[in-house]
Amino acid sequence: MSTEVQLEGRTIGSEVISREEVPMVRGERWEELHRLAVDEGVTIAELARQFGLDRKTVRRCVREPAWRPYQRPTRAGTRLAAHAAYLRDRAPQVGYSAQILFQELRQHGYPGSYETVKLFVRPLRAAQRSGELTLRRFETPPGQQSQVDWGTATIPFRHQRDVRHVFVLTLGFSRRSYYHVCPNETLPQFLDAHERAFEYFGGHTREHLYDRPRTVCLGTTEGRIVWNATFKAFAEYWSFEPRLCQPYRAQTKGKVESGVKYFKGNFLPGRTFVDDVDLHEQLTEWSVTIADVRIHGTTHERPIDRFAQEHAHLVPTASQPSFRLEARLARIVAEDYLVNVDTNRYSVPFTLIGQTVEVLRRAGQLVIFHRGARIAEHPELHGRHQLHILSEHGPGASARTARRVQSTRPSLPTAKPGLLDVEVRDLALYEALTGHTEIAAPLAIVDPEPSGRSPFDPLSPDPTVSAPALAGVRS
Repeated sequence: MSTEVQLEGRTIGSEVISREEVPMVRGERWEELHRLAVDEGVTIAELARQFGLDRKTVRRCVREPAWRPYQRPTRAGTRLAAHAAYLRDRAPQVGYSAQILFQELRQHGYPGSYETVKLFVRPLRAAQRSGELTLRRFETPPGQQSQVDWGTATIPFRHQRDVRHVFVLTLGFSRRSYYHVCPNETLPQFLDAHERAFEYFGGHTREHLYDRPRTVCLGTTEGRIVWNATFKAFAEYWSFEPRLCQPYRAQTKGKVESGVKYFKGNFLPGRTFVDDVDLHEQLTEWSVTIADVRIHGTTHERPIDRFAQEHAHLVPTASQPSFRLEARLARIVAEDYLVNVDTNRYSVPFTLIGQTVEVLRRAGQLVIFHRGARIAEHPELHGRHQLHILSEHGPGASARTARRVQSTRPSLPTAKPGLLDVEVRDLALYEALTGHTEIAAPLAIVDPEPSGRSPFDPLSPDPTVSAPALAGVRS
């Protein structure tokens, strides 16, 4: 068994590793190591196994009061060694431009190459950028930002274990969190959990930081974020600004990530629950008596005490009705001229296929608008995957309407089909009517029942009208 002796902040054992040689630990991992060791009492050996780090590295992270960015040590004997202090001081002033620094060093008699200067400046620039990210993450002022995330956990109910999804919203300044257990992560659950959090805190922050789930955004197009239309309307309704983590950098919302881990590591172990109601009651009690009053590993204060400072800076929400009841939901009309609301589908006029309409819930009715004009109204369906279609919205309705309009136009009276007589006339009659007088006179018209002919028969010439006159009218 090897013994370890501590000397001037370094650990001496079978192998001596100086502070500069310890592998770089990023700010997010440092905070998590510090929280687990200080708040939850996890041992150095266990942390080293969990994070794949050397014990000396873990011990150094736990003992240091604050995270500091990694700085590459200067190798002794290099041509830059004599200029290292100058470069560290001067680099921030010239924007970490290796070219400018190289030019200035040449004036001081530096005989080395530009590549050497560039390699020296590169870690300085990276440390500066990392420090900016860390500052934005850790030092948000009161009421400025919240971080939102989901967690998944297997819950030990009395009769069986079942999976539940945990919504966590953490206030950036106070680190106070709201936890809500849901059966799934669908958009209605997501928005409802937000409103429950607003009610719990008595308001909300001006910004909310998210990962990139489809309930928030649908990706990017030409560098622009394509927001989920309903979520964007929700954010505008409650007057907060949604912000997204950088792609593949979900750890930048480390505050809420820590909240999810804290829920799994502190609330769940050793508990069983009768049902979801019991789960909710125990979670509420734990939030008030444990989570809110613990000493936070980063702020070294109780979240409930810092919340007293933050509460006055939150955007109040008490007087505002629920988004579900008052806000209009944007929907695109499908090819079957239906719009989807909570899995149920409702018809709109078929001429709006492909266009965006707005749906408003009001007193058990769904009122649908297009460009501010009301176009449809349906009773709200309370089941799932149901249809409510109004016949006048389909293309067949327009045809019926056209027929109805045509049928209302006045028309000439016609004789009953049974009373019509078909007469046979010689073609010479029509030639004479058109002025061809060289043709022989027409044959006599046989009309056995003159009284049975309709006065509106177009083939029956008026005997009082002469042929030349009729020809003039026809022409």
